[in-house]
Amino acid sequence: MRPSDEVAARRIGVLLVMQGALLTGFGLLLTRWLVKVPPFTAEDGINRAFAAHRSAGWNSATYWLSQLGNTHAVVLMTAVSVALLLLPVYGRLQREALFLGAAVALQSLVFLMVTAVIDRARPDVAHLDAAPPTSSFPSGHTGAATALYGGLAVLVLIRFRGNWRFVPAAVLFSVPVLVAVARLYRGMHHPTDVLFGLLNGAGILLIMGRSLLPARARPQVPGQAEHITSAGATAVTRYGRRAAVVVNPTVVDDALHDAIRRTLGRYGFQDVSWHGTTEDDPGNGAVRRAALRKPDLIVVCGGDGTVMACADGLAHSGIPTAVLPCGTGNLLARNLGYPVDPLAALVAALEGTTHAIDLGTADGDGISGARFAAMAGAGFDAAVVGDASSRMKAGIGWAAYLVSGVRHLRDPGMRLTLRLDDGPELGRRARMVLVGNVGTLQGGVPLLPDARPDDGVFDVVLLNPAGPLGWLRAAAHVLSRPHHDRTPLPPGRGGRFADGALEYFTARRIEMTFERPQERELDGEPVGPGVRLVMEVDPGALLMQLPATSPTASSSAPAGTEEPAVLTGVHDGYGNARSADPRHHGRRTLGR
Repeated sequence: MRPSDEVAARRIGVLLVMQGALLTGFGLLLTRWLVKVPPFTAEDGINRAFAAHRSAGWNSATYWLSQLGNTHAVVLMTAVSVALLLLPVYGRLQREALFLGAAVALQSLVFLMVTAVIDRARPDVAHLDAAPPTSSFPSGHTGAATALYGGLAVLVLIRFRGNWRFVPAAVLFSVPVLVAVARLYRGMHHPTDVLFGLLNGAGILLIMGRSLLPARARPQVPGQAEHITSAGATAVTRYGRRAAVVVNPTVVDDALHDAIRRTLGRYGFQDVSWHGTTEDDPGNGAVRRAALRKPDLIVVCGGDGTVMACADGLAHSGIPTAVLPCGTGNLLARNLGYPVDPLAALVAALEGTTHAIDLGTADGDGISGARFAAMAGAGFDAAVVGDASSRMKAGIGWAAYLVSGVRHLRDPGMRLTLRLDDGPELGRRARMVLVGNVGTLQGGVPLLPDARPDDGVFDVVLLNPAGPLGWLRAAAHVLSRPHHDRTPLPPGRGGRFADGALEYFTARRIEMTFERPQERELDGEPVGPGVRLVMEVDPGALLMQLPATSPTASSSAPAGTEEPAVLTGVHDGYGNARSADPRHHGRRTLGR
């Protein structure tokens, strides 16, 4: 569901304050301490090297490049661009105009917030421009150029189709970098000034883009909709295709409800039933009622809690399931490659393929046979998700977990005993234990980069940083090695990284016993404190309808998991025989 304007404005405001605080914090750290330690001590040498190699030609070239980030030029270019976007000939692209204008303005606002606190002198070399009264940190020219020209590049990429659009986008993206180099050459900024100017502008574009420019469905060529409708109608007459939609009514409004119904109709699903969740039934009962209608597709509209409840009811049903990300974290949907916009996610699923993924079952004190689809854990992460209130999540989205995380950074660690598969018990200390069927957290953090939802094993990470430097080492390791930087571990084997702050394992069954009761969570839903948590993988338990671009759908099944299908003689609504094992249903498209 696209957030209301009021909620979006609150989210933007909170994220802007957070970005300003992060820039200010680093600026204070830089000017008071980091400038005295390597590699930051090399900054003066870089400025002197630029000054030593100046020439008349480069002086002139960098002057004009620097002017591209000048306040007057940026304001004029922004005004002209916004006016063009609002012309009737372009269909009055109001959201795009708001995105660009607000990005440039809010970048300046954050810049002024930071420079009001940070007072960093300009480099100690000859300046080729008059020095503005503001601090050298961060670079205002670079930040403004990033917001303007980077914003225009984003609009080019999302509004046009064809490979040709990458050429103007690349040119526009290169402008802020050239402005940054020009500012260094002209002696106006230190290297970290222009770096954080780039980050300031890029952060604003990310915030505004996610708030104002949701992903869209692939545009239809003329006549395509009619083709889909007629083909779908034929399919309904021949096979009686039907869909069931499980809806969390607190996050799906009437407009999205109608849009989902119309989209399903265009793809041939004229028989659509609706099943709402309630406070007493978060989805398990609703999806079981939906499954009784023997639909060809089940669509789940909600967050991770709704998806988890529905996964329990759909396990081994063999019914293709599409997930529309309508919650706060949408962890499973993001990891499976669904677009963030619910309607775009529905279209991508309808034009995608079926693929079976694993589920997890969890037991422990107070937990019996609970299922999860994305992640489960105990300690720090469970405390964070439990402390992020519904009101905060409604206001600022997944950033609520960041706010909650700051509160729990100083929580004490825990002692636990870990047993993987049939291996020996391992005694450990940790701040957090996370078991993942998928690997990427909110914000795109690849904590478990080798986790796959269809490989028949879980990836496990123990986080135990020793002090602030331990946290930094862990963060640096995770962010610098996002994809398959190490050989995947065989089941039951482990490996330590970041000076022991991170320890990884893989296993099919994980049993954890804690010395004292610890907070626990399944798919981001708190399940209460306890001293025991046992998780086991259920391979191929859930048949998903995935986008064709999903990294899970587009990759081959792991070696050794494919077996000949055992046919039941039951037909799946497409004229195909259905396998008794949902892992063997193969891939098919629902679209046409």
